[in-house]
Amino acid sequence: MVVVTASGALAPGPLFAANLLQGAKGGLKSGFMMSVGHTLVELPLVILIALGISSVMNFPGFSLVVGLVGGCALIGFGLVQIVGAARHQIKLDEVQEAGIQKKALVLGVGLTALNPYFILWWLTVGLGLVVQAVELGALLGVLIMYVSHVWMDYAWLTGTAYLSARGRMLIGGRGYRLLLLSLAAFLIYFGVGFIARSLFQFNILP
Repeated sequence: MVVVTASGALAPGPLFAANLLQGAKGGLKSGFMMSVGHTLVELPLVILIALGISSVMNFPGFSLVVGLVGGCALIGFGLVQIVGAARHQIKLDEVQEAGIQKKALVLGVGLTALNPYFILWWLTVGLGLVVQAVELGALLGVLIMYVSHVWMDYAWLTGTAYLSARGRMLIGGRGYRLLLLSLAAFLIYFGVGFIARSLFQFNILP
């Protein structure tokens, strides 16, 4: 079970890219808050699946809406980061922004809820885990299964956020600016991919 859940927890994606971006500014605490935001969406989703309400998410237009909104949100956030990094002189001793932890929490919620591939993973691979957990111990089994999964999210996101912050001090101001621009471009790439795949899936694009 742990090996299977690792395929979801450790997969690279927009949440991971945003975590590196925020981690470079806020360090380990940003990674922790990003994990909390992720949990605030993931745990209710897992419980809903266990209760048999996943059919609502199979509505034909659901993935299209999530893909379009999520893609636009990623592109918008990436552009904001690019503008900020390009316009302002970055001083390494001032990057600990006052609201960075709150921003990380909000991003954790948003980039989880608006990621159609995260939802798809739980409705396919994760669904099998939920079914097994229900068979073994009903709702308690689901909670045990989830705990065995979610600790990897916290370890992975807090660990990589910490390393991102440490790397910031090693590469200097110019390198840090390039790091932010690269990660922001990575988010825009994911956003465009979300939108394109959603449109192709529903035959809106040729």
